[in-house]
Amino acid sequence: MEQTREKPNRILAIDILRGLTIAGMILVNNPGDGSHVFAPLEHAEWIGLTPTDLVFPFFMFIMGMTTYISMSKYHFEATSATYRKILRRSLGIILVGYFIGIFAHFCYTLTSHDMYPDFGTRFVAAINFLPSMRITGVLVRLGVCYGIVALLSVKVSHKRFPYIIAALFIVYFIILELGNGYEHGESNILSVVDLSIFGMAHIWNDNFIDPEGLLSTIPSVAHVMIGFVIGQMMLSGHKSGEKRSAADLTTVTFRLLLIGAVLVISGFLLSYACPISKKIWSPTFSLVSCGFASLVLALLIYVVDIKGVKRWALFFRTFGVNPLFLYVMADVFAILLGAIPCGEASLHYAIFSGLWEPLFGPYGGSLAFALVFVLFNYFVVALPLYRHNIYIKL
Repeated sequence: MEQTREKPNRILAIDILRGLTIAGMILVNNPGDGSHVFAPLEHAEWIGLTPTDLVFPFFMFIMGMTTYISMSKYHFEATSATYRKILRRSLGIILVGYFIGIFAHFCYTLTSHDMYPDFGTRFVAAINFLPSMRITGVLVRLGVCYGIVALLSVKVSHKRFPYIIAALFIVYFIILELGNGYEHGESNILSVVDLSIFGMAHIWNDNFIDPEGLLSTIPSVAHVMIGFVIGQMMLSGHKSGEKRSAADLTTVTFRLLLIGAVLVISGFLLSYACPISKKIWSPTFSLVSCGFASLVLALLIYVVDIKGVKRWALFFRTFGVNPLFLYVMADVFAILLGAIPCGEASLHYAIFSGLWEPLFGPYGGSLAFALVFVLFNYFVVALPLYRHNIYIKL
């Protein structure tokens, strides 16, 4: 973790899109009641796409862009300082992911009075996290993909990135085709590999499919590389701190619109052969989600950086300058709310059932809980950090 200060004249739309994404991740991950969620805030059950399915891939797309920015500071030179930077950040993100899993296991087990009636037994079970520790996960995927793409950026010519992206997608498509990759069950090659290597106790079990499993890391790396290539297109030849002209930003916006449209259309057309699915991170899912991210970014650049209409975006920018730290803190708060007992239930459920559900009903109350939880993270963590110009990088 390091503290840094903001660089002047950066493209604000990047921070705002990242903030929209982080706020969205917090929102969809923390409903008041998981069984009462409006359809757009649910993930597609298997094949298909919802707005919620776009949140995490948007962040991975942006990670590709910021990888270009961070590695450009080292001039993409394969030096010991560069390798230390890559290793430190990649391992740091992965270890924070494991910390969250261990912390959740400890808190939930320590308060499990039904399973373990006495404190001593609960405490021993709480510190014995290894038998059920998940090996994969959101932050683990982010750390692995960042590390691979950052290493490629200093070892391989950037002109080859589009060919590597295409090769990764083609290889993964062949794996899906030959390995029953569209089956939502344990005969799927993704499940077979994860169960063989990690075992059932160490994966997220969505009908034997782990959405952040081992094989689906292949297209995820390509996904981050798309963000890297677009970051290069936007920022190559631009000196840090140099003010971007309106004409330059207009050109960038047009290119983003064109690239976004091509990616979205290509993804939907190819979906007849390769269905769109976040759960298996299909190549078409990457194409479509990266395309939508490009289109949204183009819109934000036009509104915020060209037209200067930015006051509305302060809320999202506060999330965007400290994205991973805020995501982690939201997870910590959510774990505590779910683990702290309140009567016969958790504090989380007591707040939902005692306040929001009576006011707005089960679905409206579930959404109200999530919205207030986002605001809580904004006022307690995001805004104070932003006001004090503190930018924490994981």
